[in-house]
Amino acid sequence: MTRSDLIAALGLPTGADVNQRVPKKMLTESGAPTPGDRRLIENGVEELEWLAALKPTTIGVAPYRDAAREYLEIAVLALKLRAKAKPDRVEELVHRAVPYPVVLITEQPPLVSMSLAHKRWSQSETGATVLDGDIVRVRLDDVEDQDLVGTFMHGLLLAGQPQSTLYALYQGWMDTILALEAAHVTGQYVLLTSPERAVRRREALQRCIRLQDQMTKLRSVAKREKQLPRLAALNIELKRLQEAYAAAREQL
Repeated sequence: MTRSDLIAALGLPTGADVNQRVPKKMLTESGAPTPGDRRLIENGVEELEWLAALKPTTIGVAPYRDAAREYLEIAVLALKLRAKAKPDRVEELVHRAVPYPVVLITEQPPLVSMSLAHKRWSQSETGATVLDGDIVRVRLDDVEDQDLVGTFMHGLLLAGQPQSTLYALYQGWMDTILALEAAHVTGQYVLLTSPERAVRRREALQRCIRLQDQMTKLRSVAKREKQLPRLAALNIELKRLQEAYAAAREQL
């Protein structure tokens, strides 16, 4: 899996091509709030390229406006990182720096990932945008089931996403990623078409991730515990977490 494979899977029209390199200076000036973040960009970013601009005039999908946000364009960017870079933080800085919703494809061999994050108007600065919710990302080099990868890649095609508005289109790509993340738990890739069910899946997936982390930590503590009463209490707590996990898994 390479960056080129992901880009090709999106099926972007040539009329949307930009293919311009984004100077790191521009990124540090607009997306690095601290000296440490500026160093992350300077030392970690090999290249940032603006691949395509998806807007009504280039893909024929209507803009979206409401009280919280205005989506006039979706930017498709490709990020190439150096070996010692911290991908999660650099990706977040890129999403924060660009005023449009971004489809970000990151390459840091063997890492190949895709991330998206909704944007909304800032409540403290007129005209500025901020991230709205968590960054949704998938690392394809972590996916062992190649059939799942193939299904996911097929589902990325631009023409297969909702076409009513740019917001709906962007959410469609998010839901494609979340379907793959849910498949890691359930073993089945199911793309939901109901927005309400998609919201419940996102919430359930977050609960599953949180509960898995709690169970892993609890098992580690239990392995070191020598007192039987305390070990029994840990096992009871582990069973409670397992039941909560099973309930959350049913929502996926």
